[in-house]
Amino acid sequence: MPFTVLLVDDEPLVRAGLRAVLEAQPDIEVVGEAADGAAVLPLVNRLRPDVVAMDVRMPLMDGIEATRLVLRTVPHPPKILVVTTFENDEYVYEALRAGADGFLLKRARPAEIVHAVRLVAEGESLLFPAAVRQLAAEYGTDKARAALDRAALTEREAAVLRLMARGLSNAEIAAALVVGTETVKTHVSSVLAKLGARDRTQAVIAAYESGFVAPG
Repeated sequence: MPFTVLLVDDEPLVRAGLRAVLEAQPDIEVVGEAADGAAVLPLVNRLRPDVVAMDVRMPLMDGIEATRLVLRTVPHPPKILVVTTFENDEYVYEALRAGADGFLLKRARPAEIVHAVRLVAEGESLLFPAAVRQLAAEYGTDKARAALDRAALTEREAAVLRLMARGLSNAEIAAALVVGTETVKTHVSSVLAKLGARDRTQAVIAAYESGFVAPG
């Protein structure tokens, strides 16, 4: 079965461009479009896409609030891929904090767009650009540092979190640490539980905000 995608952007040309790129792939199907975040929730409930490719700046409801709404109200919600013009946009960072799973620049090459959709659909790797890592570090707080200290990660869990923050998939982490993929999955689950993180995105944000992982 192909990955299904909902496109959300207030610019028709952007939606048309994304649709053309994605529908050229045999394993990706665009199932709908929306011009504003306010239309996302009913479309998600009706179409049940695997991925929502969502602009962050839209006139009625921005991508941040739409992300929060979907993740708060939809059982088994889709993955959210933030699409924007500027990589250092604070809207992007806030969308990731709200629970978005990855990030894509509108000027990305077709191969990068396809790769991004597949990555977030599979749910293992995280698209986290250098500019957003820097923003996360700048937003660091004593609260974030204290929370990471309380998590008391083991040496192996800490190593897994560092590799997660670099955007590695479970298979890539397994290769780097010379362990099995199932072992990595166990460590990832433990890291999320100890940090009180909903998913990998939240865990990586905590790693940067706390200073546990430095940007760069």
